[in-house]
Amino acid sequence: MRIASRVENLPPYIFADLERMEEQKRREGVDIISLGIGDPDIRPPSFVIYALIKALDEERSHQYSSSQGERHFREAVAKWYDVRFGVKLDPDREICALIGSKEGLANFARAFVDPGEKVGVPDPGYPVYSQGAALLSDGTPVRLEMDENFLPKLPFHSGLKVVYLNYPNNPTAAFASLEDVNGFVDSAHAEGSILCYDNAYSEQYFGVNPPPSVLQTKHSREGLIEFHSLSKTFNMTGFRIGFAAGDAHLISGLKKVKSQIDSGIPKFIQAAGSAALAKYTGRERPQELIRNAEELERRMKRLVGGLVGAGFDARMPRGTFYLWLRVRGNGADMVRAMIDSGIVATPGIAFGLRGSNYVRFAVTQPMEKVEEAVKRMSASPAVMKFAGS
Repeated sequence: MRIASRVENLPPYIFADLERMEEQKRREGVDIISLGIGDPDIRPPSFVIYALIKALDEERSHQYSSSQGERHFREAVAKWYDVRFGVKLDPDREICALIGSKEGLANFARAFVDPGEKVGVPDPGYPVYSQGAALLSDGTPVRLEMDENFLPKLPFHSGLKVVYLNYPNNPTAAFASLEDVNGFVDSAHAEGSILCYDNAYSEQYFGVNPPPSVLQTKHSREGLIEFHSLSKTFNMTGFRIGFAAGDAHLISGLKKVKSQIDSGIPKFIQAAGSAALAKYTGRERPQELIRNAEELERRMKRLVGGLVGAGFDARMPRGTFYLWLRVRGNGADMVRAMIDSGIVATPGIAFGLRGSNYVRFAVTQPMEKVEEAVKRMSASPAVMKFAGS
């Protein structure tokens, strides 16, 4: 039986390929250091684990939830938005729980993109925007032109039904200021486009200046929806819990799709999510998350310093756990050379055509592993030929 064309025409999902290559090398006995996938190695804070264990023993915790999320979780999200961003939300109309933000980003397109409609996607950018969202909804991805700071050039293309943006950014670690975000919203409103703002890394920043929310801007919420994930913030990737917030009409469409597809996040995981968000008492992160960011920053400084010492043009990012490294030649060729030395990273081409001369590293390994990766790269002639820019 022939697979549907919308699936057959999808490019391979690079992270699945990386997992296969990594597993093959492990079977060959190679000691692998994986800096490829953004999956934190640091365990979730203790208060998250305790809340999960407690909820597991509660009556009816094993039963179905709702696809829109338990009300206590939506209320926790509303309170978090208030204390973190100064934004007030209606937990019933303007918030929807997600089985991780990836699911919501894709399902949102199913709710609002008709076949052939254009979807603006950053290049480089998270592949889900162009593939899981646009292509699997029979939409047409349109690559946004980016400036030297990996911010979209404004105004947006005309005729875009939806625009996906993501700051702090995966893969480039670029940041957008509140002034930048206001510009994005101005352009989206002028073109009549829906702006989907993926803010999964809002809490992964180095220093004291937190990234903004698109819902903080001077504009109304009409046509605006923001996606968050507890995965990166609280090291809860395997829990699969996130949320969307914004324009009640957009949230309603997303809820309608989800009601046909899933039965919600397990109740005990939502209890852990509510406990996690409740740790915020203001715009500053809880101490556990500050320590987490400090550890990521130490690792990043070691990786950047080691690569600079080896002759690469590496530059310290302001946050996320990603280093976006421009290399001499093709980034995918460098990744293949690194795998032979037992190091996994992600070729920039996985994030779009404009990433072909880049490699993305994720500092999701302990410091000793980061140091060993730097040592192996510096000792490999096959890797070192990509040093420079």
